[in-house]
Order: sequence, then structure tokens, then C-alpha cells
Amino acid sequence: MTPDSYWQRIDPPGAPVPEGYPATFDDGRILILPIRNLPGGKHALASLIINQASFAVLDAIATALAAKMAVFAPDIIVGLPTLGLTLAAAVAQKCGHARYVPLGTSRKFWYDQALSVPLVSVTAPTHERRLFIDPRMVSLLEGRRVVLVDDVISTGSSISAGIALLAACGIRPVALATAMLQTDRWQAKLAGWQIISVLRTPLLDV
Repeated sequence: MTPDSYWQRIDPPGAPVPEGYPATFDDGRILILPIRNLPGGKHALASLIINQASFAVLDAIATALAAKMAVFAPDIIVGLPTLGLTLAAAVAQKCGHARYVPLGTSRKFWYDQALSVPLVSVTAPTHERRLFIDPRMVSLLEGRRVVLVDDVISTGSSISAGIALLAACGIRPVALATAMLQTDRWQAKLAGWQIISVLRTPLLDV
């Protein structure tokens, strides 16, 4: 497969996998993911960059995720930057919502520093950022059933920051949702949380 051909189609169950990692939907459909070596040379990850996926792939993942989160009856979806925003918007539409609440890393002049937390991720482990919520959005969450969405949960650091930021707003999500659980390294940080995912991939040996 060429580098730009990943994330562009979903294959039927049992389809051949020429290269990459075959991430599997519950119904057996396959999304072939590229494999990225981690620093150190011993391990690798199956990668999903959802804002580079075809609309058909995004639609399939959002449809599956919205169906799984229906049991939690979410009133509103909150999305984590950067790639989680693409998924959260699509999932909110699938849930029949008119809008969603995006978190962000760009501080606008009317933002409140108290409504921000540090943010790190597996793809940018040394890049210092802060996660913000627009203060005008907080009222949309109060007293409502909130589901926090990110594209991938790997170490759990990014979504833990989202949980901390919502806690600063007095909000506890009823569930966490993601397109893909990547390895099991997130489990200690997210113990006790209800987690919904469409795909699951392991830590790979090089």
C-alpha cells in the first residue's frame, strides 16, 4: 500500500491484508492501519489519523461509535483536540445533536486560565500545551449527560487532561469514547471509567 492509501476504505471480513495492521470492527470488517515505530526501536503502534481518513471511513467509525454510546444517552458530546474534534463532530451528528463542545489548545483573549490544564499526547510527548474550554460553553454542559471523545486513547494522557478540565467546570462525563484503543497502556490512568471504542490495537514488537 502507498502511504496515502491508508484509512481510505474498509474491507470486508476475511479480506487479504497486504501489509499493515488489520484493525477489526465488531462485525468483522477490516481497516488496515500503517505501523509506526516508537522511539527506542523495540515497539511500534498501529496508527489512525482520522482527519486524513476518507469520509466513508470516518462515517463508518462515527456510526459505530454513536451506536455503542446510545446506552449512555448522551445529551452533548465534548471533543478533544486536535484529531478528536473531527470524530466528535461526526459522532454528535450521528447522535442527532445540533452541536458539540470542542476543547482547544489555542487561548482566546476572553478565556479563563483557571479553566485550563496541561496537555501532552503520545504523538507530541515533549510539546508543552494547555487544554482550554471556552467559558461560554460551560453552561451547555451543566446538568447534562456528557460523553468525552478523542480519536485514539493510547497512554491515556490526553483524555485524562480532558477529564481534569471538565472536573474544573464541575462536570463528570458519563463515558469516554474513542475510535481506537491503542495498546493497554491507558488502563491504569483510566481505571473505573466507562470506555467505548470501535477498534482496538496492541503494542507491537518490531
